[in-house]
Amino acid sequence: MDLPEGVRLERSPFPANADLSALWIRAWGDSGPADYRPVLDRGLGHVCAYADGRLIGFVNVAWDGGQHAFILDTCVDRDWRRRGIATALVAEATALARDGGAGWLHVDFEPHLESFYRACGFRPTAAGLIRL
Repeated sequence: MDLPEGVRLERSPFPANADLSALWIRAWGDSGPADYRPVLDRGLGHVCAYADGRLIGFVNVAWDGGQHAFILDTCVDRDWRRRGIATALVAEATALARDGGAGWLHVDFEPHLESFYRACGFRPTAAGLIRL
C-alpha cells in the first residue's frame, strides 16, 4: 500500500504521552489515558504513522503471550483520513503480529467499520462480550 508523500510508519516507537493525547483528541475527541506507557509496555507492539514529525496515526497490537494477538485503538488524525493510512497501519500491525509469533489476529469493531476491516482481510467469527 502506498502512503501519501511524507507519511512514514514506524514500529513501536513509544511516542510521548502528549503526542498520543493530541492524536486521541483529533481522532476521537478525548485525550484517552493519562499515561499510555503501561499499555504500550505490555503489548506485542504498536505502529505509528508520522507526517512532518507529527503523530497522525496509531494502532496497538496486544496479545495473550502466545498465539492470539489483538488489534486495538486504530486511529488516524481526522485531517489525514481517507488516504490509506489506517489500511497501512493495520497491514503493518498484521506483519508485526506475524513476526512476533502470533498465529491469529483478532479485532473487535463497531458495525460501521465492518467494510474497512473486511477490506483489511479480517473475516467474521462468533465471539462473546461482557461489559464490566
